[in-house]
Amino acid sequence: MCRTGGVPDPAETGDETSTDAAFTALLEDSADDLYESAPCGYLSTMMDGTIAKINSTLLDWLGLDREAVAGRKRFTDLLTIGGKLYHETHFAPLLRMQGELRGIALDMRRQEGGPLPVLVSAVIKHGSEGEPLLIRITVFDASDRRSYEKELLRRREEAERARAAAERARAEADEARRQAEADRARLADALAVLQRSLVPDSLPAVPGLESAVHYHTASPDQLGGDFYDLFPVAGNRWAFFLGDVCGKGPEAASLTSLTRYTLRAAAHHDPDPASALTTLNAVLHERYTGDGNPRYCTCIFGIVEPGGEHGPTTVRLASGGHPPALVLRSDGRAEFLPTPGGLLIGVLPSAPIGTAETVLAPGDTVVLYTDGLTEARTGPGRDDLYGEDALHAFATDHAPASPHEAITALTGLLESFGDGLDDDTALLALGVPAAPSLISPSTSHPS
Repeated sequence: MCRTGGVPDPAETGDETSTDAAFTALLEDSADDLYESAPCGYLSTMMDGTIAKINSTLLDWLGLDREAVAGRKRFTDLLTIGGKLYHETHFAPLLRMQGELRGIALDMRRQEGGPLPVLVSAVIKHGSEGEPLLIRITVFDASDRRSYEKELLRRREEAERARAAAERARAEADEARRQAEADRARLADALAVLQRSLVPDSLPAVPGLESAVHYHTASPDQLGGDFYDLFPVAGNRWAFFLGDVCGKGPEAASLTSLTRYTLRAAAHHDPDPASALTTLNAVLHERYTGDGNPRYCTCIFGIVEPGGEHGPTTVRLASGGHPPALVLRSDGRAEFLPTPGGLLIGVLPSAPIGTAETVLAPGDTVVLYTDGLTEARTGPGRDDLYGEDALHAFATDHAPASPHEAITALTGLLESFGDGLDDDTALLALGVPAAPSLISPSTSHPS
């Protein structure tokens, strides 16, 4: 604050004076250290180049002692042969003509470690009558910049060579590209046909039941390993299963085919779910463990006996290492059918099989799924798994639901995962119509 007339307040003047004094003292105390320990090199030379003064930073960079440099060496003695030539032919003449130079690239000699790339700025100090007295030089380490420039040059040369080669072979490259695209299209078509052969084209109509299915293939370039089926067995019973084989590609396709046909044959021989999985376990273990390349799968197998318009619909399940089935009840509840203790199919000669049983009332739906659903990655960093708890909450929000409604909702959920859904996923739903009919059509949602 100032008094009237612009006269400073005494207290304020005292504060400013003490601050200025402290700041000045700080600069005076650190001036030598600022010169010696600056993040760049400083030196001063006579007009003939003899070094009169040099700071510690530059001495450290070059691995030199002050006594061996000051008054004994010229600036050009610190340069490489190439640097000396450039100094004599360009640097020194331009400096004499212009009085200063900025950002000149030179190489200096180090005692160890090879040349040091630097950027040099220099200015001539003149006396009171304009006579040149000395040269002040600033040196900046340009090692990183030189490396960057060399890398850019190397990459540009590589790009130019690649472009030249591409131009020389453009016709061949275009033909190869067209051939590769044609091969890729044929491969994609063949994989799609083969993939369709591993699962039913459609589900059969089951009297007294509704059914719906969805199959999501994670990659069009690889055969998936998920499988499902629904087919009649003895009496009024229907067998169904859903599972996931290990691996991808042709080996997974071979295992999927063997698994499907083994389960179908086993179910016709003995429709008990645990017996069917026990037979599959024996077949896979015998087929794949002998060559030292064991193959296995997870699978849930069930038998459903529709009760018609008046009787209960019973579902019996057996599981080998597969996620539990999910039931959406007509009263709005959702519950898992745990099958604890079930082991992966094909790993051991005798695998424990988990079992469960339930009754479906009108409006109830049972949903089977593979772990591509529960192991979908969520969150901003795709670091979290969707998990069974979230699936249960989702099912509760959508219960009650018919098989078609349940599969439609779950298909939307899968789409919401985006690139977090990186595994094949199969969904199969069976349910008793809320208003029973003799035959209800099945629905399919491929993707």
